[in-house]
Amino acid sequence: MKAVVNATPLIALARINQLDLLNQLFDVVLVPPAVYDEVTAQGATRPGATLVVQSSWIQVQAPGTSPTVEPLLLGLDAGEMQVLLLASEVQPAWVVIDERLGRRVALAMHLPLTGTIGVLLAAFQATLLTKQQALDAAQHIVALGIHISPALLTWFENELDQ
Repeated sequence: MKAVVNATPLIALARINQLDLLNQLFDVVLVPPAVYDEVTAQGATRPGATLVVQSSWIQVQAPGTSPTVEPLLLGLDAGEMQVLLLASEVQPAWVVIDERLGRRVALAMHLPLTGTIGVLLAAFQATLLTKQQALDAAQHIVALGIHISPALLTWFENELDQ
C-alpha cells in the first residue's frame, strides 16, 4: 500500500515523534522533491527536519509530468502541486495532505485523501496507538501551534469511540 505525503503531515508527525506511523501503515511512503526540500532544506533548523532526513524508508520521487497550469494560479505551492501530480500517476492508497485548498483539489481529482488526524485514526484502528495515545498525539499537535479545527477534533474523538 502506497501513500504520497505532503509537508505538514510530515512535520506534524515528526514533531510529536510519530513519523514512523507512516512506515508502519504503508509499504511505500512517497514524498516529492519540493516537499522533501521544504521540510529538510528550507526547514533544516525547524523541529522534525532531522527525523525526516533520518527516515530511510521515505522515498523521494518526482512526478513524471509538469503542471499544465502555474501552481500559484490555483493557490497551491510547489509541494502541493507535486504531491497531486505524483498521486495522480502512482494511484496511492492515500494522499496525506492537510491544507484546505490542496485537499479540495485532491477531492476534485478523485484522489483518496486523508490528513494527519486520519493517520492517527488509522494507527489507532491498526492498534499501533491506544485511544489515549491517539488523543494525546492530536492534542500535542494543537499545542505545537498546528491548526486543527475543533470540529475535526470532535469528529476524531467520536471515531475513536466507535
